[in-house]
Amino acid sequence: MGGKRACLVVDLRTGEHIVKVPDIVTVFAAAGWKTDVVLKMYSGETVKLAQKAARAGYDVVLGFGGDGTFNAVFNGVVSAGGKSLVADIPGGTYNTWAGALDIPTDPVKAALAIVNSEPRRIDLGHIEVDGLTLPANAAQLSTTPTTKKHKKPVRSTKNQQYFLLNVGMGIDAAMMAHISKPLKYRVGPLAFNLALLKELPEQRPFPVVVQASYDGHNVATHWQGEVWEVFVSKVPLFGGDVSIEPDARADDGQLHVALITANGPLRTIEQVFSLVAQRKFDDTTTQFFKAPHFSMSIPASIAVHVDGGVIKLEDFLHKSEQSALEQARNSAEVMVNYHFDAQPEAVNTAIPRTYSGSLFSHPPHREADPVQFSINKVESARNGTRSEQAQHDDKSERKTLYTVKVIGSAPNPEQRNTYIVAGSITRENTDVTETVALSVNEQTPIFDNEKGQLAPASVLELQEGAQIAVRGDKNKRNIIRASRIDISR
Repeated sequence: MGGKRACLVVDLRTGEHIVKVPDIVTVFAAAGWKTDVVLKMYSGETVKLAQKAARAGYDVVLGFGGDGTFNAVFNGVVSAGGKSLVADIPGGTYNTWAGALDIPTDPVKAALAIVNSEPRRIDLGHIEVDGLTLPANAAQLSTTPTTKKHKKPVRSTKNQQYFLLNVGMGIDAAMMAHISKPLKYRVGPLAFNLALLKELPEQRPFPVVVQASYDGHNVATHWQGEVWEVFVSKVPLFGGDVSIEPDARADDGQLHVALITANGPLRTIEQVFSLVAQRKFDDTTTQFFKAPHFSMSIPASIAVHVDGGVIKLEDFLHKSEQSALEQARNSAEVMVNYHFDAQPEAVNTAIPRTYSGSLFSHPPHREADPVQFSINKVESARNGTRSEQAQHDDKSERKTLYTVKVIGSAPNPEQRNTYIVAGSITRENTDVTETVALSVNEQTPIFDNEKGQLAPASVLELQEGAQIAVRGDKNKRNIIRASRIDISR
């Protein structure tokens, strides 16, 4: 991955992320990246920060937060027309995309995974509002006739037009709209289940009209009825571990719609139990559709979320439509006409080279494995004269000795035969620990007390928690320039 200038957009939440930011920056610095950090201070600012970063020409724009933060990052980059690579460092209650890519939740390990990644273009879904359908007796409420073709609303930068995971309409959006953020930060996913149980008695089935199209014009599938919930998904993931559509892929150019149909109170309870307890849909009460384009009409009273963030309908409407909606006696009688499109290869995102899952239809275009083993050079190093090793030892003795507890390691694809080791050290005469990183290459002497000198790639075999002795100088970015590394087995 060729990114050298990175912009890290941090969702402050309760402030807990701030203490982890220097650790992330340290790993990136060891990879040769120059990282600038910007902080989201208020709701909706992440999109603007990502837009600004994309327009400034950053190679990589990263979100440090949950699914909503990552959604805002790629919305900002795409809306700015930028070519920046987007990446996700998990730090939220739900980190569905990062989890699907096996990106660790530990920020240091996540940074290592991002360094050892490759760019891949993925599809996004796009949501917009085509207009409102008012009830026949409400014509006098609007100064604009309901049959007139409206110009589509000008998009606000604060709403979320694109989605990677899914759009939810109904119970789960109502739950997310009323969840307690302090409780969510304190107990995590359990807060969602508690909110669901609280909101469920207030929910009722609602009418929906669904039309699927393969060319954006001609209707291929039409469905009409009452439902409890609508999911429009780009990838098959929901809530971390619920598979909406196992055959969905991030690069298949398709959208997947799941409708939880209304089949009486008993069946509804069974469906909710299936989602909450068994983490799967009940196939007997769910309708599934697949196509690149969908049109859908639902009541204006139904809450909608995009990748976990509840959207405001008024952000998508003209002033005349907003006025008509406000004057309506019952918003449940006003139908909102949504349109969904799959946007193939809409954004470039960082995918760890270690990922081997099934989110993609096509394999990556990879030039070569970044892990290079230079056997001849290793043998030459092992057979070096005692005087050469003594010279290394003499120089090393002049450097500070650090005992580094390993957190993780990864190859650096940007520099051949170069590897990064992240770890922690304890400050002298204190219990305070700090994260450090080593950049290891062919000029870094590595010794084992039994095997002698080792190849640079041997650091990839270090286990988390292992302690290594490092002689070298540490700079202000907490990068140790090692003159010698000793690995004890």
